[in-house]
Amino acid sequence: MPQSVALKKAKDSACAAPAPPAQPCALPYSIVIPVLNEAEALSQLLASLRQQCPSAEILVVDGGSADDSVRVALRGADQVLLSKPGRARQMNLGARAAKGGYLLFLHADSQLLFDETLVLKWIKQQPLWGFCRVRLSGDHLAFRVIERAMNIRSTCTQVATGDQLLAVERERFLTEGGFADLPLMEDVEFCKRWRKISIANCLPATVKTSSRRWEERGIARTVLQMWGLRLAYVCGVSPQRLWQFYYGR
Repeated sequence: MPQSVALKKAKDSACAAPAPPAQPCALPYSIVIPVLNEAEALSQLLASLRQQCPSAEILVVDGGSADDSVRVALRGADQVLLSKPGRARQMNLGARAAKGGYLLFLHADSQLLFDETLVLKWIKQQPLWGFCRVRLSGDHLAFRVIERAMNIRSTCTQVATGDQLLAVERERFLTEGGFADLPLMEDVEFCKRWRKISIANCLPATVKTSSRRWEERGIARTVLQMWGLRLAYVCGVSPQRLWQFYYGR
């Protein structure tokens, strides 16, 4: 486990301490947000979450940002945690520190298109895990096709992406070891493992996520790249090699 630091929100300063062990559930749910250089998006997200999810505990886990992400998080989150980079590591750290009975893993460049009334209703069913539909932020017609394909695929296969707000019962999540410590495909591995435990009880809601990676790299190129990565993963290529290919390292 990486050496990490927990920063408790304070008015003038942050008090550092070792990452806490699992704690009793004192809240219905916690939202865990892994972050790396997402100051602008994070500021908007935290402001909206405070209005949409007033009962939620909000945890931001920073993976070594070089921008103002930590400063922004300290103003808007209940807990801010520092970790070595790696989305799986960051989310696992947040899960261990969370006080909620359920964990909602949300990307910093995403936005909830619903409020907590729906979340609390979902929790009352005592599901083990689930995820949401996804909507891409771009206006191009191709994005409507892509998001529809993503939603159909995830519903049929029970394999969602991290953009779809993975939600899980915290105690069972910790018992099962959390996310596998992978540099890429940690969300796919999680879903494939959990669908063997229980059918996903999906939230009847939508999360809007940024389409910037498609816009920056080209829509067709990005779609083909994503398909190629998933196919390579299914064929046994290691997530480490896929990460090197995806980030060109």
